[in-house]
Amino acid sequence: MTTFDERERGYESKFAHDEDLRFRAEARRNKALAEWAGAKLGLTGEALDAYVKDVRKADLLEKGDEDVIRKVKGDLDAKGIAVSDTEIRSFMAEALAKAVRDIESAKS
Repeated sequence: MTTFDERERGYESKFAHDEDLRFRAEARRNKALAEWAGAKLGLTGEALDAYVKDVRKADLLEKGDEDVIRKVKGDLDAKGIAVSDTEIRSFMAEALAKAVRDIESAKS
């Protein structure tokens, strides 16, 4: 095997690892977001679990975060709960950072 082949496999391995980390971190972020929004909506128990699943499904609609933001914002607006896009985005950023830290620390 040449050095080029080894380097290529190394990059492929890192890419796969990074994508796995991104997927798991975003899934945790979406769960935290759904729990946060669900608490504002007054959801508990099975209703909250179902809402977490709905938010996770919403993330599959399109690339990026806009589908999740639209889902949560729409649900909050429908109940007359005033939460800005900025507040949602801020919570998402904090939740994502925490998810990455948690995943990374679990490796240790």
